Amino acid sequence: MADPTTTATVTTATVTTAVGATAVTAAVPTGAADTATGPKTMDAGKWANKRVYLRLVIYTAGIHVFAGFIMLLFELGSRNR
Repeated sequence: MADPTTTATVTTATVTTAVGATAVTAAVPTGAADTATGPKTMDAGKWANKRVYLRLVIYTAGIHVFAGFIMLLFELGSRNR
């Protein structure tokens, strides 16, 4: 998703060929001042990393709780023999 605050600028370049020089005009989008490649997205940076690590902890804990519940079911089921 593009940042609505950035605008495209017009860059003029001169191309020299064997016949002569030709001026070429092209619209080249410029990045914001914060990065060389463009504006940061809302998900970039350390906030996204914190969310990833939080999900990792939650999923790991949830899987361990689920595995413990399954092991408890097997333990209780083996006592009824």
